[in-house]
Amino acid sequence: MTIRRVGVVGCGLMGSGIAEVCARAGYEVVVREVSRVLLDGGLARIDASLRRGVERGKIEEAAARRAREAIRGTITLADLAESDLVIEAVIEKMAEKQAVFRELDGLCPPGTIFASNTSSLSITELAAVTTRADRVVGMHFFNPVPVMTLVELVRGLQTSEETLEAARGLAVSVGKTVVVAKDYPGFIVNLLLVPYLLDAVRALELGVASKEDIDTAITLGLNHPMGPLTLLDFVGLDTTYYIAEAMYAEFRDARYAPPPLLKQMVLAGRLGRKSGRGFYEYGRS
Repeated sequence: MTIRRVGVVGCGLMGSGIAEVCARAGYEVVVREVSRVLLDGGLARIDASLRRGVERGKIEEAAARRAREAIRGTITLADLAESDLVIEAVIEKMAEKQAVFRELDGLCPPGTIFASNTSSLSITELAAVTTRADRVVGMHFFNPVPVMTLVELVRGLQTSEETLEAARGLAVSVGKTVVVAKDYPGFIVNLLLVPYLLDAVRALELGVASKEDIDTAITLGLNHPMGPLTLLDFVGLDTTYYIAEAMYAEFRDARYAPPPLLKQMVLAGRLGRKSGRGFYEYGRS
């Protein structure tokens, strides 16, 4: 199928990035947030990202202007009804995502594809609340979306080949490299990444080393671009906590159980870069 209009549900860090890369690739984009304040914040994030792209020579000023003009913000989900493909990018909780899919199913024509940016939740379970399970697919982008080149496509139990190929075409057209995973908790990246991140929190919790030394050891000893605790701050401690909880619920494997320290930090509002403080402290922009 031909995709011209893309809807994005959520204009946070992930949703705004997805909207931006789609608009830069020439798609018409409608992005929806639940309030005008959140929407304005997300659109401002897109504006800032496009400005940085121009300043760094990644995009010409005229192209950035066209991309921004291709994005329309709304707080009304019904405004996404004419989209050829809708990408959901809301909080990593099954009930929240299912509520979005259920409502979209009643708004969009049968041919519209629904994609979820989930990083761990079952695509088959998300699709079950719709009347179009064959047209539901996982499209897991990585943060920051304009920079990271990977998209994990996830085939649910009933996802059709046509749907998978349409999602692949969109991902490739916005400059991403595609990998395909079956509908298995965590898919490829988080299946392997989450136990590593949780073990880093446990090491800190047990007093094995300071946070700085844990990060330095991994950065220099394994040649990683950043240490696990820095990465947790970047991803968001709440996001990692929700992913770990979902994976533990599926596996009942202690490797995926969130450590008490991670839960405490989330409850205390220490969510990482986005809140100004996680394992490290960050200046507010």
